[in-house]
Amino acid sequence: MKSLRYLKMTAWVTAAILVASCGSSRGLDKKSELIVDESTSSVTNVSDTLQKHAYLQKVSDNAQYVRFITSKVKFSVEVGNRQMTLTGNLKMKRDDVIRLQLMAFGFVEAGRLEFTQDYVLIVDRINKQYLKVPYAQLEFFRRSGVNFYMLQALFWNELFQPGEARLTDKKLKKFSTKAGVDNEIIVSMDDENLSYRWLTEQSTARINMANVRYADHLRGNYQLNWDYSDFKQTNRKMFPMHHKVSVTTPDKEVKLDMILNYVGNDEDWEPRTVLSGKYRQMPVDEILRRFMSL
Repeated sequence: MKSLRYLKMTAWVTAAILVASCGSSRGLDKKSELIVDESTSSVTNVSDTLQKHAYLQKVSDNAQYVRFITSKVKFSVEVGNRQMTLTGNLKMKRDDVIRLQLMAFGFVEAGRLEFTQDYVLIVDRINKQYLKVPYAQLEFFRRSGVNFYMLQALFWNELFQPGEARLTDKKLKKFSTKAGVDNEIIVSMDDENLSYRWLTEQSTARINMANVRYADHLRGNYQLNWDYSDFKQTNRKMFPMHHKVSVTTPDKEVKLDMILNYVGNDEDWEPRTVLSGKYRQMPVDEILRRFMSL
């Protein structure tokens, strides 16, 4: 019975990771509060346009120039007062797919989460069920404008231009920079009810945190906070091995901790999941209801 409960919880924790990948957090630490609150006296304008553009270019140049990133991963998911730790795999192909595989007992795939340019796929291997929907059918994606390319930038520790597939020199001019505390530079962009913030390390131009916030004065705010740490050199660039994602919608808070074992560039895997006829399509309402009951 304990094993069965574990398998069921592992399968449905995939839904929690879906929300964590595109949500927000009320319990933000002081650094993320600094990103949101630009009125703090410790933040001053960086006025030199040439200096600003040179710095933003340096941040952009820290991106990994590879097609594939793969790794074994240790996950820890916290939903309310419930917490679960399990292992899995992260497989990413640039401009094509982001895949998270969740393993039960270290060798049985219990769940799969797959992002492509066109849809989100959630697979429950235990109960032979799946959900495949375009981004617009998931509330936070629709409200915040999160799409595949934004998620890719978050997973790959990069700047992004909302709504765009590429970040060009011309688009870099739309970003603002402010000096933060110690050795920090805050990179920002605003679009109506949406705000985007990156906390960077001035000496290395490395992104240590990304923050996406959607302000809804009637229903409540949505926010995604993504922390990066434990940077290690790979492919001649530094890449974060530890990702902490905190998510808050008006109704629920989700926290995801993701630790990579290594960064590889394995190309020997199929970039699209193909399911047999044994799997049953789930409606959006059902998987969200099950997630909310965790």
